[in-house]
Amino acid sequence: MRAYERFLNYVKIYTTSDPDSATAPSSARQLDLARQLADEMTAMGIERAHVDEFGIVYGWLSATPGMEDVPALGFIAHMDTAPDLSGKDVRPQIIEHYDGGDVLLAGSGHTLSPDAFPSLKKLAGMTLITTDGTTLLGADDKAGIAEILTAAEQVIASGAPHGRLCFAFTPDEEVGAGVDHFDVAKFGAAAAYTVDGGEEGEIAYETFNACSADVTVTGLSVHPGSSKDTMINAALVAMEFNALLPAADIPRMTEGYEGFFHLCAMQGDVEHAELHYIVRDHARAAFELRKQMLRHAEKTINERYGKPVVSVAIKDSYYNMAEKLADHMELIEHAKNAAKQAGMAPYTEPVRGGTDGCRLSYMGLPTPNLCTGGAAFHGRFEHIAVESMDRCARMLELLMTTERE
Repeated sequence: MRAYERFLNYVKIYTTSDPDSATAPSSARQLDLARQLADEMTAMGIERAHVDEFGIVYGWLSATPGMEDVPALGFIAHMDTAPDLSGKDVRPQIIEHYDGGDVLLAGSGHTLSPDAFPSLKKLAGMTLITTDGTTLLGADDKAGIAEILTAAEQVIASGAPHGRLCFAFTPDEEVGAGVDHFDVAKFGAAAAYTVDGGEEGEIAYETFNACSADVTVTGLSVHPGSSKDTMINAALVAMEFNALLPAADIPRMTEGYEGFFHLCAMQGDVEHAELHYIVRDHARAAFELRKQMLRHAEKTINERYGKPVVSVAIKDSYYNMAEKLADHMELIEHAKNAAKQAGMAPYTEPVRGGTDGCRLSYMGLPTPNLCTGGAAFHGRFEHIAVESMDRCARMLELLMTTERE
């Protein structure tokens, strides 16, 4: 079975995670895919495939004779789709011999255009899979799952020598809880790859450092006709707080290694206001400085009003995996070689985001991230090419069967 065939089966299953849930997994619907994957893995010969109490799917392939001393290697992808847009009732469009031009998303009337997504031109001549414009597609990261299992199936069928291989599919990556309950010791790999990247050839080992910041503003409401030196308008104070942060340090105006403050949500009235930020930077020192800037803005406003009007709660999310992968760069070289052999042009660039591999690397499992071939994740313009998926699956097959020291 080709990777895209598996993928089209997986996207039918509604697996959107729930950012407001405290359960694990955050949405029970993710278990529908988890159980299907465990059954599929068992049927193809992957050993001890099962879903644990937290909704994580695990499975293993024992080393072939003579390969027992090769360090165990893991492959990981996530089952959930992002809550940014509906992942229910996904209806993919398949465009054979894509001409590199505009694609009408028939369910919504939107147009997927190379004017907005220039990388589409590189997919000309391929078979393109898109959404119908009413949902996201789910290539992030059901494409990764499909490619891993397709590669594993080929390894089993070919009888190629390989070391011990470890597989895991996690829930809740999109809400930051993907590896909250991941059992590194049980998984048993010396190193791993997440397959959760973008365009074919991408190999990532540098990510952001990340945190969230929740800003709460407590105002004082009195009649506006007699509020001189008394009223504290929480909504206006929230605007003052945001104005104390660097105006150019926002996602729209940054790229590469440049960090940002991203105001994700705000709400408020005179008596109460809330701001929610995510904060990102590649350099740890710059990341810590950004957190200090938030604290300084809090202090400045509270001094301005003479009492604690603003409260800032900061929670670290993940750190740049480059710090933990510096001593494991052979993983990157192996991936580059496999990508080349699979017909791709490998490249590395800093990821302006994070993956489960960030946290896993800090949990003692070095885990860079590999491409799936997809693009425009989390929205109605998400797309992927069948041939890109084939090449990604081939890259994984080569990694599974390459002798490593």
